[in-house]
Amino acid sequence: MQKAIIFGANGYLGRHLAKALKSKNIAFTPTDLAATSVDNYNNYIQADICNSKSLIQLDFNVDYIFVFAAITGTSTQVTDYINMKRVNELGLLHILQQHQQSNSKAKIIFPSTRLVYQGKTNILLKENDTLKALTPYAQTKINGEQLLAFYQEHVGVNYTIFRICVPYGNAFDGAYSYGTTGFFLSKAQHGENISIYGEGKQRRTFTHVKDIVEVILTTIPQTKSNNQIYNIGGNDHLSLKELAEMVASKFKVSLDFVPFPAQAAKIESGDTIFDDAKLQADTPFTYQHRLSAWLNKI
Repeated sequence: MQKAIIFGANGYLGRHLAKALKSKNIAFTPTDLAATSVDNYNNYIQADICNSKSLIQLDFNVDYIFVFAAITGTSTQVTDYINMKRVNELGLLHILQQHQQSNSKAKIIFPSTRLVYQGKTNILLKENDTLKALTPYAQTKINGEQLLAFYQEHVGVNYTIFRICVPYGNAFDGAYSYGTTGFFLSKAQHGENISIYGEGKQRRTFTHVKDIVEVILTTIPQTKSNNQIYNIGGNDHLSLKELAEMVASKFKVSLDFVPFPAQAAKIESGDTIFDDAKLQADTPFTYQHRLSAWLNKI
């Protein structure tokens, strides 16, 4: 039986990953910073990736290590960067250090973000397109990708990186989604108009969280996925205005177009829509979900 460790098992992606692994009878150890598992896994282990000694208790003799523990966000505050760097980069380094010291053969699975890219208007981005970090979070993800490449070259650690654009959907709790989609839904469900900065022309690739997890689990067993970066695509490449209109129509609210706040304008990348041709060439995958169908079921 295959085995895995999930760092960040209490988080959005981590919880969905754990649910999928359980359904596939893949043994896994869920771990996170909190004292208990939000999904009541009996084998949950509390661990702090910022403390290297905390990782010694974990058995790294597994097939996969999912590094889904991170601080996310769009803040540009230097104080936030210090904390993000500590968790997102130092935490990853501690995992890689324990991987090396335990002689683990596990493949590291690392989720990255659309925010690493320099946006291009109406052009689908490929994995080798220009990177440009406009936020501390994006910079930590670029640095994380580079750390994995460094450890592969010098230590032989295998990894697969998946860049995710905008996830949506949720199999847990009462919330239907997080991030951009979740914000629009929350406003509309409370009968409030949806606010959009500027004209809302920025386009994104939207991918249901179940498709994200299935892409990952379908791809990583293949040797050719070793030490590769993949964009995860989806069935929907929409502008923020188009998404907001869909949600507003569903809940009978209106859109309010407001000027970009100065700080928000500094970190707006413009269009970030994904070309997933590399993924499809290595692991052909049919995305099962569409935003419109998902919204209709809410």
